[in-house]
Amino acid sequence: MRNPNPKPNASKKLPSHAQAVIIGGGIVGASVAYHLAQLGWKDVVLLERKSLTCGTTWHAAGLITRLRATRNLTRLAEYSHELYNRLEAETGQAVGLKQNGSISVALNKERLEELQRTGAMARAFGVPVTEVTKADIARLIPNLNMDGVLGGVHLPDDSQGDPVNITQALIKGAKDKGAMIYEGVEVTKILTQNKNNTPTAIGVTVKHDTTSQDIHAEYVINCGGMWARDIGAMAGVSVPLHACEHFYIVTDTIEGLPRDMPAIRVADEYAYYKEDAGKILLGCFEPNAKPRGMDGIPPEFAFDTLPMDFDHFEPILEKAVVRFPPLATAGIQTFFNGPESFTPDDRYLLGEAPELRHFFIAAGFNSVGIQSAGGAGMVLAEWMDKGHPPMDVWDVDIRRMLPFQTNKTYLQERVSETLGLLFDLHYPYRQLTSSRQVRRSPIHHRLAKLGACFGELAGWERANWYLPKAEIDQGKTPEYRYSWQRQNWFDYHAQEHKAVRESVAFFDLSSFGKILAVGRDAEAVLQHIASNDIASNIGSIVYTPFLNPRGGIETDVTITRLASDRFLINTPAATIRRDLDWLSRHLPEGAACSFIDITPMEAVFAIMGPKSQEFLTPLIPTDLNHAGFPFGTMQEVELASARVRLHRLSFVGEAGWEIHTTADMAVHVFDAIMQRSQTCPLTMAGMHTLDSCRLEKAYRHFGHDITDEDHVLDAGLGFAVRPNKTKSRFGDFIGRDAVLHRREAGVESRLLQFKLTDPTPLLFHNEPILRDGKQVGYIRSGNYGHWLGGAVGLGYVPCADAKESTQSMLASEYTIDVAGKIVTAEASFTPMYDPKGSRMRHT
Repeated sequence: MRNPNPKPNASKKLPSHAQAVIIGGGIVGASVAYHLAQLGWKDVVLLERKSLTCGTTWHAAGLITRLRATRNLTRLAEYSHELYNRLEAETGQAVGLKQNGSISVALNKERLEELQRTGAMARAFGVPVTEVTKADIARLIPNLNMDGVLGGVHLPDDSQGDPVNITQALIKGAKDKGAMIYEGVEVTKILTQNKNNTPTAIGVTVKHDTTSQDIHAEYVINCGGMWARDIGAMAGVSVPLHACEHFYIVTDTIEGLPRDMPAIRVADEYAYYKEDAGKILLGCFEPNAKPRGMDGIPPEFAFDTLPMDFDHFEPILEKAVVRFPPLATAGIQTFFNGPESFTPDDRYLLGEAPELRHFFIAAGFNSVGIQSAGGAGMVLAEWMDKGHPPMDVWDVDIRRMLPFQTNKTYLQERVSETLGLLFDLHYPYRQLTSSRQVRRSPIHHRLAKLGACFGELAGWERANWYLPKAEIDQGKTPEYRYSWQRQNWFDYHAQEHKAVRESVAFFDLSSFGKILAVGRDAEAVLQHIASNDIASNIGSIVYTPFLNPRGGIETDVTITRLASDRFLINTPAATIRRDLDWLSRHLPEGAACSFIDITPMEAVFAIMGPKSQEFLTPLIPTDLNHAGFPFGTMQEVELASARVRLHRLSFVGEAGWEIHTTADMAVHVFDAIMQRSQTCPLTMAGMHTLDSCRLEKAYRHFGHDITDEDHVLDAGLGFAVRPNKTKSRFGDFIGRDAVLHRREAGVESRLLQFKLTDPTPLLFHNEPILRDGKQVGYIRSGNYGHWLGGAVGLGYVPCADAKESTQSMLASEYTIDVAGKIVTAEASFTPMYDPKGSRMRHT
């Protein structure tokens, strides 16, 4: 860490036009400039309001960890490491890279299991890792106090580098390829224009010295770091991030400190330690962080520090002095407090803004900007160059965020929690506690009285599980008690699951996305976008993926035909913005069709289970038998004093219906359902049960089991693709050629369902899959299959060759690595529960 404090460049004449304008001269902006220049882009211009690295980059700790929470984020971190490794030879600029490795230490059993699962995940992702004992850690780090240490993991390839020098190397590499870098230039406005009725960024207005001018550009990239939210606001784009204070100290030189000492993370004490030129940098991610800049970061802020709050840092330091005894006698050279930006979910923001074409964002790096910048810059540059990202980056896609999340009150509360979560235990099903109660179903208050324990997704409060009435009557409250083993709600979840399979259960699905497609060309447009055939009768419901030209899955939805010119598209709750963006981007020019988000306007209640018809019959004066109401159809019906749409479909694999009602009548409809439950018992079921039931049926979940990188045929969804359907007047459906090619060439991998034969271990995601003892993949999503009697998961297994038969693949022995324990698993291509789907299609 050092403050280079260079002076801005002498006055230079700015260009009037550019192919791309990058706003922000930190390591991320430098990486984007470097990668665009490497791709051959001309007239790449980077604008920095003060001096390069003056925001957060200059004071970053410089740790470069290769392992991240998902496979592709790990790939990007690995790319960063490889890039920085070669930059020095390429540019002649030293980057200070040292491959000292890192060790994460566990002080309790829960942390030890987390690290054991981390080790298994690293193996799944191909990252070198060693699980280490207490004795191993004592040998690798002799200065560490081993009191309370149970074990840990060692990542030998982790590195550390000089953030300022890495940035300068990226800048030099960019300039060598023709990029233009300007310091002392402030962007004051984003220029926009409607192109084909679509808002598009066309450049920026800047203030340089005492003059203002416009720079017209094909693309504008917001790499503004702490200022990215304000830069986005100039363009009407939501960039939800907020600065927090981040603390560390640097000691005086410690005699005998090994220069190759691995970085140490003692997350149970919220601390990390890094050797820095014979000194120790001690930093923290404390549980209750301090938001900064509630009125914005001052524009003059550059290479500045914040006042040191020693009282806030002291509890960390007290434990650190005990954990690393050399700190007790070492002088402290620097007390440091600097701002860093954090997002509502601790993942950064990448991609093209859904509100404004040709306006890209790379910001909000949550204290992992150095390790992420190389990969993020590469992805964004290729995204701009090719029109799509080179890999699935949904985890960090800006489209996962919603406009309300830029609200300052929301962000201040949320980032106070998310900073600390970087070092807290990452339990499965863990729920954030801040900025809650923002979006609620119309019947939220009713569900709360019935014992719902709510989780949050995309701001929605959703009932994840229910506390039984008998326990509510005893004064208990529904709340999570987290563990890596069976959590406190496991048995309640089992009873909900059993009710779905044996009787009848209720789900509130109001949070799921609902998009209305309307217009005389709606059918032709959807035939062009959807891979399945949606040119069907009014009242039909069709399941379909939307494909990209490579055959990857951009989303999977159900489309209900409401009228000749009206369709309802039901999407996952988390992807509504992404799906609207995909639809609008692929709306043919001149087509008479509009897409409208009606999610808040309708509530959706699902009545599911073999007794669902028996339950609904007294409520609805309509024939619910299969002949009168076939599976995959919709009818408008009366229910109590309301008129509702009744959709016969199922995400749990049982007979059932979804009741769509306007939000104003939702409570009335729900109360009628509850009145009926007095004579026909109905079990309240939550999202955890919805997930476990769908996994027993091997139903895919977007973002986990299927992504834009997974070919639809590899995913086993060929039944939902109709290459020979009637061609839309707007052309063949997107991805058709890729489907035909893969059918001819053969699939490359297959998505299999797995069930552990031992009923005790649990699957969540990222557990390695072994075929005949060799690691071949990892579990994409997992849950406990209460009906099947064991943990169930989905994961891809590569084919030995394009024509390998299913019999050959199933003849192998499959095992799953669960926290280092190898567990035998059954494997299947067809759903292990009701493989023919007869239970949901007949009443």
